[in-house]
Amino acid sequence: MGITPADIQAKQFRVRFRGFDVREVDAFLEEMAQAFQALIQANEKLKKELQIFKGEIARQKEREKTYEKALATSQKLLDQMKENARKSAELIISDAEVKAEKMLNRAHNRLAQLHEDIAELKRQRMQIEVQIRSILEAHAKLLDMEREGMQAMDEEDDKLKVLKPSKGA
Repeated sequence: MGITPADIQAKQFRVRFRGFDVREVDAFLEEMAQAFQALIQANEKLKKELQIFKGEIARQKEREKTYEKALATSQKLLDQMKENARKSAELIISDAEVKAEKMLNRAHNRLAQLHEDIAELKRQRMQIEVQIRSILEAHAKLLDMEREGMQAMDEEDDKLKVLKPSKGA
């Protein structure tokens, strides 16, 4: 800085005829020196605050970089988690599709087995019906034969009755 408060206080003016009042000039110079000193102090204070603020800005920028790195890391982690979740979902879906296919195959096999069982039961029913018919027919023939035999015996008994005299007659 070129001028100091001491320079202002030390400044001497030549006295001339009809010049300024020396005491007023000295008082004004003293006031100016004090004002200038206050400005210098204020300027120094502002410089110190500026340095503090510059330090704060530097720390803020450092924090901002840290936050940006953390944010980028978080974003990468989030992207990885999304990708892992997508892959996991695909695996679950694939596994479910395989299980569903197996269940469907088992159901088809069971259905085919049931159709075969039904066909076998129908065949067995028809066989049983044929056997029962045959047994019924055989029994009916036996009954017919028994009836014929009974009729023959009844006819013989009737003939014997005719031949046998009655006791009351």
